[in-house]
Amino acid sequence: MPVEKLELDIQTLVGQISRGEIQLPEIQRAYVWKPTQVAKLVESLYRGYPTGSLLFWRADTPPETRPVAIGGNGATQPVPALPPLFLLDGQQRLTSLHRVINGHEEAQIVFNVQSEQFQNQSAATAKDSRWMKVADVLRPGAKPFTVISQLIDRLPELDPDLIGERISRLAAIRERRFHIEVLTRYPYEEIAQIFVRVNSGRPLKTSDLALATLSARWPGTVDKLETEAGHWAKQNFGDLDATFLTRALTGTVLGRGLSTWSHGRLVTASDEELERGWATVQRGLRHLVPLLRENLRITSSSLLPSHMVLLPLIVLLGERPDEPLDQETTNGLLYWFLVATIRNRYSGSTDTRLGQDIPVTREPDPVRRLLTNLGIVGARVEVTPQALAGRTVGSPYFFLSYLVAKEAGATDWWHGTQISATAEGGQKLEYHHIHPQATLKNHPAKYTKTEINDLANLAFISAKANKKISDRSPKKYFTDPGLSQAELAAHFVPYDEALRDADAYREFLTVRRRLLAEAMTELLDRFRPAWMDEAPPAPDPLAGCSLEFTLYQSSWDAGRIVAVAGRDGAAWTGSFGVDDLQAALAAADGGLDSDLEISGETCPVRVEGDAVQVPIGPFAVSGTLDEWRQTIEREKGDALPLSQCPAVTTVPWDGEQLVFPVTGVE
Repeated sequence: MPVEKLELDIQTLVGQISRGEIQLPEIQRAYVWKPTQVAKLVESLYRGYPTGSLLFWRADTPPETRPVAIGGNGATQPVPALPPLFLLDGQQRLTSLHRVINGHEEAQIVFNVQSEQFQNQSAATAKDSRWMKVADVLRPGAKPFTVISQLIDRLPELDPDLIGERISRLAAIRERRFHIEVLTRYPYEEIAQIFVRVNSGRPLKTSDLALATLSARWPGTVDKLETEAGHWAKQNFGDLDATFLTRALTGTVLGRGLSTWSHGRLVTASDEELERGWATVQRGLRHLVPLLRENLRITSSSLLPSHMVLLPLIVLLGERPDEPLDQETTNGLLYWFLVATIRNRYSGSTDTRLGQDIPVTREPDPVRRLLTNLGIVGARVEVTPQALAGRTVGSPYFFLSYLVAKEAGATDWWHGTQISATAEGGQKLEYHHIHPQATLKNHPAKYTKTEINDLANLAFISAKANKKISDRSPKKYFTDPGLSQAELAAHFVPYDEALRDADAYREFLTVRRRLLAEAMTELLDRFRPAWMDEAPPAPDPLAGCSLEFTLYQSSWDAGRIVAVAGRDGAAWTGSFGVDDLQAALAAADGGLDSDLEISGETCPVRVEGDAVQVPIGPFAVSGTLDEWRQTIEREKGDALPLSQCPAVTTVPWDGEQLVFPVTGVE
């Protein structure tokens, strides 16, 4: 095997990075570690814990590279005096150590001499004489004895020998050695495969692995993606980042979403296929974004509940003949976009659904084929008040409520300007509880959390207006300083004064849901192609469905989540441990399926692409890792005492499970 084995200390490795003798091949992902992770690494080294090995590649022909994240913006890569080694595994660790040792502004790790704790510098640690900067001991030329002397003077209550021993152990981190393997005589294509395999069992997403494969097959890929992402970021479409563009490119080339087999197929793609696919992505976006911006008033990608719905449209618009886009086709595209969004088309089995939708964009009459895949040809999609019941900010209907308010000319309740997703400062858009949470939470009517956060209780206003209104009742702030009937109507807020009292809150929700549902259906009808025959409304499979989490925990126990689900008039309740869920998510972060015990029953947790699917009662709850973790953090903020956790007796759900987005969980 063409593998060299050696050991090098941290001081040597950091110096090699500074001199450009260690570089990153383009297949590497960006530096992503947070200060807490960096502090834990330093602590592990201090305590003598194992910190893994490093993998390098000595290349006969230098590959395209990306800069190591050790300097400020615009920092240039140093030109090495010796042929560089290319780092395949260990980027996060070595970059972090370089940052710490050289005092990088984002890695100001400090050490508490008394408690032996490590963390990032804060206002509190800066004022506490027990904390010292790790860089003061580890940086080149540092004199540990000087630091020890200063600490002895500052901390007379501590044993001088103890201070000396701890600072000496800290300084010894520079001499800690890593076991290193260096691959030689491997071509770039094979190195990419090794990189993918080394990282497949680690927290590396399928999009990261696809990007690694692409950059090996097609040098310069990362630069192309980042340049394109920068173009869209300047237009408030920052979510069209390198990760999304990787998905778009692979979807165009492969004709489906990302999966474990994608990498092998990308390796065999020809240069012509990749060039043609990239041209499709660029052309498709330059047609699609203006269409969304001008026809639907979507001025920022942050509004979109899902970006997956853009992929088939990118392929369709990127590959269609260079001829005018007639109004019927335009309407059909936007109609599909809206219905696919509110129906959560890609919330589960993303790869399978994209494998159905992308190919039909290349067939005759692609718009009809896309709508057929949705199952709505010959039917009228109608948003009903029932479909909005229990929906909150995570629901795609919340996105639709913004579009109809924007279409109605809704203005801010302070500045008087039209609501805008791109406004900044005091005019930055926020959602506002029309009936304040503080009033509803302790009301005798015992309104549930789902009712309080119902999208029918939410309006889009500026941060300043939201702050000024605070927790006042609409009985007061609708009249003082006063909102006109027209100002309220543009937000679909009923003017009936009787509905402004918290006692009538449920009636208020009923009326506003009806107003919103009518406006949403009218918006859909405007884009519905004329060739679609009138028929009974196509039902939304999640209409009337709900799922609510309540976390019960204590200071000594992570606690349990009680899940209450509603579907087709039936109720289901179950519970599971927060630690168990987090363990399942950690396994999913490494691409592994696992199990979760829900009310005594073992349920499979599956990873499908970048989505994690958890079977909870009548639903297969699906979402990205970030969406799951945000849901857990939100529940921690609303946690109730563990002593109040009810005893839960669950009857297993034996029917078909509907895919339910975790963003829709309240």
